[in-house]
Amino acid sequence: MGHGPRYRVPWKRRREGKTNYYKRLKLIKSGKPRMVVRKSLKYIVVQFAEARIGGDKMIAVAHSKELEKKYGWKGGTANTSAAYLTGLLAGFRARLAGVEEAVLDIGLADPVPGSRVFAALKGAIDAGLKIPHSEEILPPEERIRGEHIALWAEDLAKNDPEKYKKQFSKYLERGFKPEGLPSHFEEVAERIRREYEVKLARSTSQVGGVEQ
Repeated sequence: MGHGPRYRVPWKRRREGKTNYYKRLKLIKSGKPRMVVRKSLKYIVVQFAEARIGGDKMIAVAHSKELEKKYGWKGGTANTSAAYLTGLLAGFRARLAGVEEAVLDIGLADPVPGSRVFAALKGAIDAGLKIPHSEEILPPEERIRGEHIALWAEDLAKNDPEKYKKQFSKYLERGFKPEGLPSHFEEVAERIRREYEVKLARSTSQVGGVEQ
């Protein structure tokens, strides 16, 4: 540990490896809401936040477990497809709250191109938000739709049925075959879009003083 008269003890969250304050300050100086993406082994969480002296103010939040409960999602809640759908849901909610632009905050996650945090970013962009990014970091459409999972499942079902049952046990428990993940993904994404396009249209009409 450092010592000496000029040594300063780092802030607690920095010592614990939870916050990079230098990076956070740069994001706050943008003057735009932060799209905060956090991932765990089970879930994806996307928040749109404004920095305040007393702490961040949450503008919009989406959790991947909502995909199961509200939209009938039968896939995993921590994979690339779920990350995109969670970003899409949070993006629409942010727009409904009046957000048009944001900056991406991935915390201490490694900025690996095509990773789940960038799948969530793609979802928010497709919801209509302007967020600075490079196209090269976004995962390809086929990966977002879960085509790689569907192809792997199809191969295992033919060549190693036991491993197929073990690997996709949670999918099968829900009565869902992973081979159908791409089409199921499109169905759930469309449900989210339909719901929030109606809400956004209603919100715009109310602001303009026009009755539905």
